[in-house]
Amino acid sequence: MTSPVTHFEVYGEAPAQLARFYASLFGWQIEKAPGVDYWRIQTEPANGKSFGGGLTYRAADGPSSWLPYVTVSALDDTLSEAQRIGAHIVRPKTAVPRTGWYAVLTDPEGNCFAIWQADRTAFPSPEPD
Repeated sequence: MTSPVTHFEVYGEAPAQLARFYASLFGWQIEKAPGVDYWRIQTEPANGKSFGGGLTYRAADGPSSWLPYVTVSALDDTLSEAQRIGAHIVRPKTAVPRTGWYAVLTDPEGNCFAIWQADRTAFPSPEPD
């Protein structure tokens, strides 16, 4: 089974300004998700079904770039295999509540990418007291 690239994310210090920039430059439909600091990007608003990407605050220091996400069937297994063959974990497995899990890695040459597993039951572990 192959793993498709599912979406991308753009990071910045002022995501609302970036949203206006990309909407103006490319004609993308960009809207802020309710209750979170995340803007959804539809690259083809005419079909109403596309979710090309998202825009949010920069999560970590590092190179400024877009981040591609690749869907996998088993995130934990993929993380283990990626490390075994030379990847490094930049951001460990993280929940997007009631949506899925993701992790950010670098390949052996230092290129960043993320893996994604959809899971409607995903929820972060409680913080220790």
